[in-house]
Amino acid sequence: MKKKLSVSINKKIEKFNKKIKIPGDKSCSIRTVLFASQCIGISKIKNLLESEDVLNCINTLKTSLGVKIIKKNNIYQVYGNGLNSFKYKKKIIKIYVGNSGTCARLLSGLLSTHPGKFYLYGDQSMNKRDFSRVTEPLEKIGAFFYPRNKKTLPLTIEGTSMPLAQKHIENRGSSQIKGLILMSALSTPGITTIEEKKISRNHTELLLKKINANIKVKKLKKGNLISLKGQKNLYGFDYTISSDPSSAAFLIALTLLTPRSKSIIHNVLCNDTRIFFLKILKKVNANIKINNLRKVSGELVGSITIFSSKVKPIIVSKDIGKFIDELPVLFIIAALTKGVSKFKNIGDLKNKESNRLLESKKILVQAGIKCKTTKGSMIIYGIDKIETQNKSILVKTRGDHRICMSSTILSLVTGISTKIENFETVNSSFPGFFSIIKKLGGKIVIK
Repeated sequence: MKKKLSVSINKKIEKFNKKIKIPGDKSCSIRTVLFASQCIGISKIKNLLESEDVLNCINTLKTSLGVKIIKKNNIYQVYGNGLNSFKYKKKIIKIYVGNSGTCARLLSGLLSTHPGKFYLYGDQSMNKRDFSRVTEPLEKIGAFFYPRNKKTLPLTIEGTSMPLAQKHIENRGSSQIKGLILMSALSTPGITTIEEKKISRNHTELLLKKINANIKVKKLKKGNLISLKGQKNLYGFDYTISSDPSSAAFLIALTLLTPRSKSIIHNVLCNDTRIFFLKILKKVNANIKINNLRKVSGELVGSITIFSSKVKPIIVSKDIGKFIDELPVLFIIAALTKGVSKFKNIGDLKNKESNRLLESKKILVQAGIKCKTTKGSMIIYGIDKIETQNKSILVKTRGDHRICMSSTILSLVTGISTKIENFETVNSSFPGFFSIIKKLGGKIVIK
């Protein structure tokens, strides 16, 4: 059981000018390890994110599914034995996914075509999150889930030995749904297609292309048509994981909101589906520059330079899936920007590690920021100067790393006295967050 950790912040951060190193991308880390488990031979992965979510995924593959994974000279080596090569002895295999929705959902895609029964469960937060988006497409190809009609973990997955290639329509804008369908398609005879109505992160497609899977992506008038021909042998590969742009978002926000500050973040993943957060900020006059763009392991990577900026109110309603993880910290920026910011079509925030719409509102209200929410929208009446006297913030959110980090940024920028409980959850995605804040001059006291 993880040790509970509370922190307090009582002092405003001073100006800074620093180079910041962000750990590897979580989405790419989990996907790379899972795909490597299905390849023949040794895959070598550099700069893997060693967060709790990723390490839980590795531990599950090693201890529950018989995949050999070792770390040598800071490179993770995955010894794959090909498609459907998981090894186990028990009739029902227990699989713990911790707090990681990405691991739980993508791994389900692989298990759906693997004959056997797998009992899938997570931590308290994960077990509350919607899993019907997993069961619906995988039942379509022939897998079974027990208890029937249950929409959350724990669940038992019974994989099928005769999966059927299907035509799927993905209209949620979810890279995880798309990814789990493609995971299942690897071992499915015939051609699986996905009509992607709302474009989402495409790390799965890019990685499949890199390892020479039979995948095609055709642009449509609206969205993409993705097709994958299954049962092709895949072979071990080398991969370097670049820095996580979703983790970088918190330091970008801190730099923008701290007067006379500057930061440079090198080797950041600049995949077009991952930098909408930056595009939104640049549209509202944020002084952000992206340089030295190049391809690394099939992904676009670059250096990001950020200067403190006076930005305009933020209005967004489209392509929410491309920056949904950055919304909590985007709310913080909006709250400290004079004017009315509007966020629409953000209802999926309720299906994250917590109800991020509700938890964000709680934080802003405590800080004296007026905001209104509906089931799928938020309006924030931002102010550029905030009174800190007689104000304090208490954050009790369980199991949500992004809420913890967003409230940290708010407190450091304003100086509002803040206590954040369950801060240990930050390690699920960004284990170096505390030390980076300290390097920039932020004062965080561990209770």
